[in-house]
Amino acid sequence: MALIATWNVNSARSRAGLIADWLGRSRPDLLLMQEIKCEDGQFPREAFREAGYEAIVVGQKTYNGVAILYRDDDAAPPETLLTALPGDDGDAEARFVEVSWRRLVVGDLYLPNGNSRGEDGFQAKLDWMARLRTHASALLASDRDVILAGDYNVCPTEDDLARGALPKDDALVRPESRAAFRSLLWLGLTDALRALHPSDRLFTFWDYQGGAWQHDRGLRIDHALLSARPAERLREVTIDRAERSKDKPSDHVPVIIRLDDPE
Repeated sequence: MALIATWNVNSARSRAGLIADWLGRSRPDLLLMQEIKCEDGQFPREAFREAGYEAIVVGQKTYNGVAILYRDDDAAPPETLLTALPGDDGDAEARFVEVSWRRLVVGDLYLPNGNSRGEDGFQAKLDWMARLRTHASALLASDRDVILAGDYNVCPTEDDLARGALPKDDALVRPESRAAFRSLLWLGLTDALRALHPSDRLFTFWDYQGGAWQHDRGLRIDHALLSARPAERLREVTIDRAERSKDKPSDHVPVIIRLDDPE
C-alpha cells in the first residue's frame, strides 16, 4: 500500500508545527507540498526530521515553492528527476518538482492562479497548463506510471465549488481553464477523487474571508491525476477537512490517495 498526500500549506515555516503534527498522525509515504513560501535554506527541515521525514525542496523567496517530504525509513527514497516544468527556460518561478519513487513518476505542482496581471496573467496560466499537458503527454508516451498532484487552481466543473463562491470571470472557473484541465484527462489521466466520488460536492480550499469556512463556501482545486495503472490500484481518496478548523490553518487541506501495491 502507498499513501500519497498533496497539501498547499501556505507557508511551510508558519505552519511547520501543524504539518509535523499531521505527519505524525497520518504517516503518508509522500507529502507533496505547495506554496512553501521560502528558499531552500529557510525550509524547516528539522521540524519534519523530528516527525520522521526528509525533504526535496524547490524554494523561492516569499512566493510559490514546492517540496516533497518522504519517510526517512524508506528503503528506496525518491530520486529527483526535474526541478522545473519543461518548456520555458526563462520560467524562474518555483512551481514544479518531479521524482521517481516505487516505479512511479510523481510530479508535485503549483499551477498559477491566473487572476493577477489581467489578461497577461491569465494567459500565463494557460501557457503553464499547455506546458504541463505537453510534459504529461511525453510521460504517458514513455509508458511510465504517473501521478501529477498538487494545487491546480482550477475548479473543473460546477460541482467543484459552492454555489456563488466565485464569479463567472474568475480564472479558476473560466471556460479556458476548464478546457485545459479536461485536455489533461483526455490524454488518459484519471481524476482520482472523481473516480471514486463521481458527483459528491467536496472541497479542498476555503478562503479566509467572508466566512467561507463557517458557511462551507469552498472550492475543489487540489487534484491528483493518475495514469492508467496507478488508477487501477486506487482504493481510497480522503480530504482531511479537519485541518481547516485548526488554529491558524492553511486555507487548503490535505488530499490523500491510497494505492494498492503493484502485483
